[in-house]
Amino acid sequence: MSFRLYLSLLFVFAFSVAWCEDAPHRWVNPLIGTGASGHTYPGPTLPFGLVQPSPVSGAVGWGYCSEYRHDDARLFGFTQTHLSGTGCMDLGDLLLMPVDGGRVVEPDSFLHAPCPQALHPLGSRKGREVAEVGYYGVQLPEVPVWSEVTATQRVAFYRHEFGKAVAQPALYMDLQHGPAWSWAQYDRHVVEASWALADSVTFVGHRRSRVWVDQDVYFVVRFSQPVQQVDQYPFRPGNVGRRLLLRFAPLGGAALSVKVALSTVSVDNAWENLCRELPSWDFAATRRAAERAWDELLGRVCVEGTPEQRTQFYTALYHTLVQPNNLADTNGQYLDARRSVRTAPQGGMYSTFSLWDTFRAVHPLYHLIVPERVGPMISSLIEQGETQGYLPIWALWGREAQTMIGNHAVAVIAEAYAKGCRDFDVERAYALVHRTLTEDHGAKTRWSIYDRYGYYPYDLVRDESVSQTLEMCYDDYAAAQLARALGHEADARKFEHRSNAFRNLFDPSTGFMRPKDSRGVWRTPFDPDALAHAESRGGDYTEGNAWQYSWHVLHDVPGLIRLMGAGGASRASGRINVEELRGAPTVEECARFCARLDSFFLRPLSDSSLPDVSGLIGQYAHGNEPSHHVPYLYALAGQPRRTACVVNQISDTFYRATPDGLCGNDDCGQLSAWYIFACLGFYPLDPVSGTYVLGVPQLPRTTLHLPQGRTFTIVAEGLTPDRRHVHEIRLNGQALQRPFLTHTELMHGGELRFVMGE
Repeated sequence: MSFRLYLSLLFVFAFSVAWCEDAPHRWVNPLIGTGASGHTYPGPTLPFGLVQPSPVSGAVGWGYCSEYRHDDARLFGFTQTHLSGTGCMDLGDLLLMPVDGGRVVEPDSFLHAPCPQALHPLGSRKGREVAEVGYYGVQLPEVPVWSEVTATQRVAFYRHEFGKAVAQPALYMDLQHGPAWSWAQYDRHVVEASWALADSVTFVGHRRSRVWVDQDVYFVVRFSQPVQQVDQYPFRPGNVGRRLLLRFAPLGGAALSVKVALSTVSVDNAWENLCRELPSWDFAATRRAAERAWDELLGRVCVEGTPEQRTQFYTALYHTLVQPNNLADTNGQYLDARRSVRTAPQGGMYSTFSLWDTFRAVHPLYHLIVPERVGPMISSLIEQGETQGYLPIWALWGREAQTMIGNHAVAVIAEAYAKGCRDFDVERAYALVHRTLTEDHGAKTRWSIYDRYGYYPYDLVRDESVSQTLEMCYDDYAAAQLARALGHEADARKFEHRSNAFRNLFDPSTGFMRPKDSRGVWRTPFDPDALAHAESRGGDYTEGNAWQYSWHVLHDVPGLIRLMGAGGASRASGRINVEELRGAPTVEECARFCARLDSFFLRPLSDSSLPDVSGLIGQYAHGNEPSHHVPYLYALAGQPRRTACVVNQISDTFYRATPDGLCGNDDCGQLSAWYIFACLGFYPLDPVSGTYVLGVPQLPRTTLHLPQGRTFTIVAEGLTPDRRHVHEIRLNGQALQRPFLTHTELMHGGELRFVMGE
């Protein structure tokens, strides 16, 4: 980050805190999304922090991707790492549970098969619970103990206040625990584990586990009181991680404080992280520092609205900033994708990139809220890409998960360059973009088939053939824009040609993107309502159906309008002349396209068997990402008021300031980022283009504090519950006649005023 940008961001922070009436962290409710299928966690973390200590109420099955569900009655301890809002399992390292050492627990009880109600026999009913930014506290009445935790970037800090009835305070420590898909996997996912008491107040160790990725964690646990005795419980079949009971002397009314430092590299590095970040035992000061760190970022946006609206907005912003996680230790080291120790590029080494989800709105939001982080994030993608040979698809803990489809790191890089970010080596990045889009890497990237047929035939690519084709088209488009900007014109033409492959799968006779085999024959029978899911049932779409994926042409909406809006003769013949798709859509084509959109939002989804496909309005599924841009297609087809109707309905229906206030997995902040853009009144339908499609704001006034002391204010003039439709839009006082705003206009600062009416 340049010194000039650093100074400008310091100015932004000072100005934003003075402008906002309240410290924005006070509006965040970390419990939002911890119920239903939001899969968020309530524990504290710092922005992009390595550690995320949080309570555990379960560990096995899709419902426990974050190890916690708000409606569960019992807790089984705290683990130090978590995934936020994902639909897959991993992390959950080093479970610690405060217990009464005088409570008799037979060793044989650990040999019985675990069940969903009892991860281990030392759990407790959950009492009063407090979740705030940088802090979590809970009463565990069966111990009894009041447990609370805060954090720095790499260290979790606990305080356990035991009740007077506890004769011997103790900590249960579990090196085998971690979220898993089944109890069999729960018993076998740890492949290496070691521990030792370095001295009477220091416990050290290492764990390597394999659930989603092959993951290493080294740790140092420091106690405020000496350990008197360590009991070891027997291994269950398949176990490698030891279960321990650490006993302490009576505390005489004092709290047992515990600091847990992590590293991906070594115990020595974990120790260095602890010494540098948390040398003291001042819990209150550590909590205040966490609050300040969050206010520095959350304060870059100031909003007006009801208390519930402000809580929803700032919690959504909080959820977009807890990942990706900076893996680098305080000395800059991290463990790379090949398990080699490396030094991070400037700004850190970021991982936990749910790119299939986050390229849509989370990464565009970073350009507005944390532009200084964009370059280091891109450099991290480059570092991992060069190590493993291709750009990350789903990066976790510095490793490749090979989950979901597309290669959307390409889009993230192209967007960054298009929006003026130069804090990364663009030639290194482009070399990886080219290699990623031309050399096979894994079962989901088979370029020889794609280039030969111009699409993925369903008889050669058994799962997700349609969705894979459509997602690849966007990455090809993104690569074409980057190649052209760098002067690689031949590459640009090649990628641009491939980006039109969506046309090869559009069936005019049905109006859907339909699977086709290697002979060019449409799949028959064909049911556009049928949901597909590669991991469980296969099919030609990714966590969706033909209704939901047929709109997935982010980069050529005019071409999509012309395809779907084709007249009766073309539709009846089942053929469309590609040359006829060039040029702007006609009024008639736009009308037919919007009628098709109306059917999408009105036609009920008959199949509700996939938990990923949730938050339904007709066929529209707001709980899953492929639908997120669809409401804004109305605006690009000349019907902005229909965009407003749907955006208002989604915002009112699927976002609430309650634990079950998210209608689906938050997916590393994508569901939250959609809401933030809805509140702002625009959405990055095509992030690489550097434009935002105008919609309808949800708040009366929002101010973005930008670099170089600039501000951009969005005003919804006359907004009331009965006046939520846009009658006029003015940019810096001038009427805006087009349906989009550019990133350059936004970053220059100014005012976007929506005149609201009935």
